[in-house]
Amino acid sequence: MTRVGVVGHVEWVQFAVVERVPVSGEIVHARETFAEPAGGGAVAAVQLRKLAGAVRFLTALGNDDAGACVARRLDELGVELHAGQRDTAQRRTFTFLDDAGERTITVLGERIVPWSSDALAWDGLAQFDAIYLTGGDAGAVRAARTARVLVATPRAIEALAASGVQLDVLVHSANDRGEVYAPGMLDPAPRFVVSTRGALGGSWTGATSGTWKATPLPGPPVDSYGCGDSFAAALAFGLGAGMELPEAVELGARCGAACLAGRGPYEGQLELA
Repeated sequence: MTRVGVVGHVEWVQFAVVERVPVSGEIVHARETFAEPAGGGAVAAVQLRKLAGAVRFLTALGNDDAGACVARRLDELGVELHAGQRDTAQRRTFTFLDDAGERTITVLGERIVPWSSDALAWDGLAQFDAIYLTGGDAGAVRAARTARVLVATPRAIEALAASGVQLDVLVHSANDRGEVYAPGMLDPAPRFVVSTRGALGGSWTGATSGTWKATPLPGPPVDSYGCGDSFAAALAFGLGAGMELPEAVELGARCGAACLAGRGPYEGQLELA
């Protein structure tokens, strides 16, 4: 069994399905609403559970009702949750899912990430085959680095830079201004940098370089929420399971495509376990 985990953040997300996102001053009516724990860390954790059969998620939660809802729902989704507690409101987001398949997100509150000072199962990460990291402090990054494979997003760039560790893979969206990465931002540099480009596939650079084409969708596109996080989680799983990078990238592309064909972050996710 491949042992996998996530170190990072979670948000309580209210989704509204609409024909299109309203313009300034306009009112639109949602034809469907639902709420889920999501954000990069949670989406990756659920995808890893579906691939590996089990996942450990180290995060932090607010001490309000939304934080309690996150914990209950992640348990229902089969995630082994280890959460530090913060004396603050749980970060929430409001997300439009439109008929063009796009997601438009409004963030409410500050990002909450796990700290190495939290009484979590940090020592046990050395027994893991792969960790995907979306957030934490420098100490949390160092603890995650004890796993055999460490994959991360540049959304945690400050902690990554302060940690001084080398990533196996930094994975980012070339289409997202919040995930910009350029050589020199991390020292030592990641062994590989994987850049996703949605329907155009993507590329990787490092000891080797290559490209891939987007995987055909298993059904009509529904919405793009969680596609990139599902890709990154599957990439980490593949490397932890002993795949070479091109094979792990192909699995990631399959998981991203599957997510796009389902409503919200979890309906379409590929399940192997």
